[in-house]
Amino acid sequence: MATRTRELDKIDRKILRILQAEGRISFTELGERVGLSTTPCTERVRRLEREGVITGYHAHLDPAAVKASLLVFVEISLAYKSGDIFEEFRRAALKLPNVLECHLVSGDFDYLLKARISEMASYRKLLGSTLLTLPHVRESKSYIVM
Repeated sequence: MATRTRELDKIDRKILRILQAEGRISFTELGERVGLSTTPCTERVRRLEREGVITGYHAHLDPAAVKASLLVFVEISLAYKSGDIFEEFRRAALKLPNVLECHLVSGDFDYLLKARISEMASYRKLLGSTLLTLPHVRESKSYIVM
């Protein structure tokens, strides 16, 4: 990934806002919405990609359609604290197919996980058989999104 060589201007920021909401928009339509013709708009997007500002494009899925309608956040506290232990836990957590995000945080716990599960029984299994057996886990607290 290249580093940025200049600050983002007003047009760059507008392009980024639109692409975050509509990643499949055509360069022609994007250009019209930011006041550029197609070629300069395309060049700006390509530059933002080269400079690592845009890191990828993603599909948003309907959780029910992929049998993952239950959204869960899990606070994880580790028994020991060190850079190596944090990294070992993070790598293990991100290997789990249901874990979407894993963040080291400040505060009363160490990690906040975001997971999507098909149903509560599957979550109980994920928690008891998998999450709580990850390296150095001391305790957890779960939040089920209503």
